[in-house]
Amino acid sequence: MAHEHKDQPIQNQLPRSLTGVKHIIAVGSGKGGVGKSTVAVNLAVALAKTGASVGVMDADIYGPSQPGMLGAGTEQPHIEGDLIVPMNRHGIRFMSLGILLDEDRPVIWRAPIATRMIQQFIENVKWGDLDYLLVDLPPGTGDVQITLAQQAHLTGAVIVTTPQQVALGVAKKGLQMFAQVKVPILGIIENMSGFACPHCGKETAIFKAGGGKQLAETYGVNFLGGIPIDPELMASGDDGVPLLMKKSDSATVKAFAAVADRFREIVAAGGEANPAEPETMVLSGEGHLVATWKGGSPITLYARELRINCPCASCVDEDSGKRTLDPARIPLGITIDGVNRVGRYGVSFQFSDGHHTGIYSYEFLQELARRKDDVSRSSFNV
Repeated sequence: MAHEHKDQPIQNQLPRSLTGVKHIIAVGSGKGGVGKSTVAVNLAVALAKTGASVGVMDADIYGPSQPGMLGAGTEQPHIEGDLIVPMNRHGIRFMSLGILLDEDRPVIWRAPIATRMIQQFIENVKWGDLDYLLVDLPPGTGDVQITLAQQAHLTGAVIVTTPQQVALGVAKKGLQMFAQVKVPILGIIENMSGFACPHCGKETAIFKAGGGKQLAETYGVNFLGGIPIDPELMASGDDGVPLLMKKSDSATVKAFAAVADRFREIVAAGGEANPAEPETMVLSGEGHLVATWKGGSPITLYARELRINCPCASCVDEDSGKRTLDPARIPLGITIDGVNRVGRYGVSFQFSDGHHTGIYSYEFLQELARRKDDVSRSSFNV
């Protein structure tokens, strides 16, 4: 049966819960214990004090801390239709597993359950109109981070580290992970960059100094600034009232304000686009992909060649990299029934034979198109 669809431009499709959010920014660390959640909530307040509307998604499923830092108490969020309305504290909208579960109950979940919860936070929370949605990530570079990179079109990521070498080493892995999924690094924040004297405000480098700035220079990313060690900052997390809501003139408050200003400038300037992403992609009426890269002409990548080159684990041996799919098993008349963008780095296809698990990076599509173009040119020259 012939494919009867009209040509369909392939566009970014955000869940309806995120359509009013201008910028979604991941706040990660790679390593636990660097004060990432403290930085995330106080950065949110600093941004809100500039007049921006800000939300915080607590994606640290196994150790949610935002309810305590924002003073959520025992209040529960309410439901509107099929969406959860986020809590609002100190002018910040936020959602966390910590307000849905008993605080004494440990979260002992396998990764698939954790990723489903993140999907719920992405798709089923009524975030409304926001200038910034900060996503407080769990430590590491695992399934939660990948799920967010694939399902939320992230504006970029901020990496929080401390001056110690061990923290910097793990922060590098976070930088590399975001680079791999084509999420722009907006900058690095160095927490605990020195001790701020509560009497005179003078900072003393208890740990090594300048590690975060050096890491930023090494990877060619922005250094957003340093946040000093401050006993009042730590106490504010226990009190449920962010420090920036209590004070306006301490060295720490000024440091957060400076970081927020730099953050806003960088976000406004826009993150770098993925150079391999096509300028346009269209699902043709015949069920094939038509892609155009900058400076080039439209190239048709037929459904069968895409299906034969599927990069998923069912079609390629993960250890050897050898293709295990037998091309003879792919129907000659196979078509693409649907296309979904995957974060900033690729697309997935729903083929008419039912296969849908492959994620095709833009680099991979570009390479397939380049091979096709090379064959076409060599045939023409003959």
